[in-house]
Amino acid sequence: MTHIVKPQFRHPRLATNSQGLTRRDYEGVISTLCAGCGHDSVTAAIVEACFELELPAHRVAKMSGIGCSSKTTNYFLNNSHGFNSVHGRMPSVATGANLANRDLVYLGVSGDGDTASIGLGQFVHAVRRRVNMLYICENNGTYGLTKGQFSATNDRASKNRKGQDTPFDSIDLCNMAIELGAGFVARSFSGDKAQLVPLIKAGLRYRGFALIDVISPCVTFNNHATSTKSYDYVRDHNHMIGRFDLVPASEEIQADYAPGTSADVTLHDGSQMRFAKLDETYDPTDPETALPALDRYRRKGEIATGLLYLDSREADLHDLIGTPDQPLNEIAESALVPSASALDAINAAHR
Repeated sequence: MTHIVKPQFRHPRLATNSQGLTRRDYEGVISTLCAGCGHDSVTAAIVEACFELELPAHRVAKMSGIGCSSKTTNYFLNNSHGFNSVHGRMPSVATGANLANRDLVYLGVSGDGDTASIGLGQFVHAVRRRVNMLYICENNGTYGLTKGQFSATNDRASKNRKGQDTPFDSIDLCNMAIELGAGFVARSFSGDKAQLVPLIKAGLRYRGFALIDVISPCVTFNNHATSTKSYDYVRDHNHMIGRFDLVPASEEIQADYAPGTSADVTLHDGSQMRFAKLDETYDPTDPETALPALDRYRRKGEIATGLLYLDSREADLHDLIGTPDQPLNEIAESALVPSASALDAINAAHR
């Protein structure tokens, strides 16, 4: 069965947000993925993040391609807009939709095959164009729908369940995104909801291209002892660069403490959060120091998770090419259709 409707019965006193919506209202149909699949944990994190951000579902456009990961958009935000594209083409569809209507919140979910193989060219141009969207790659290093072949993100040291080696080096999507100018780059683990939910919230709020590469183990084809994308390997080699949370805009709170130390800071609601300054050699706002740091973790066989890079300028595609503020369907036809003299001027500029 590929489409199962969830029961409509629910507890009458479920918690609601300011939209009057419960967490159940942010869910979709029942998942048909393998029991224990990391992708279902990512779905649960998306549901929690959207509930906490109090996003109206009708303001969200969820996009996907082909693969186990791209099925998951059916499992959350049942009342949002959605488009399931062909294999590897989700970034270009998201680009077109974003240019037509900048008022929606764009959430793309893809996989390592859909992103790093057939869709790599599409992914690259969405990054360099700064398309305003959160792009979540559910990365398990394998093609789950076609019986477990290596994907382009599978590490050279990782064998398949038959003990065979991969002959090729892996593609690191986070490194590539930083080099191409993505403004928000993070990596997380599907088994770490406490880290993943705040990252999703921050990525949805970021204006520009935001990538979260989520290591999401495939329990059927890539969860064995010799895999570097298994639950056990990620738990044993996860080097968390820092825990991050999203604090709504309010009066500025300042704190001053030395690098390598931590401090408890009281927030506006009276709660406390412990902040730790990272080592001085790692600056998530500087790609020239972020990239070498990530490479050091990789050479040691560790997986750096957390917010890896952040560009606070938050430039998006609309800023770069000067599009109008209104969605295209709200602009009068007279403004959309250039006059003959305007066309002549455009043509003359290219002669």
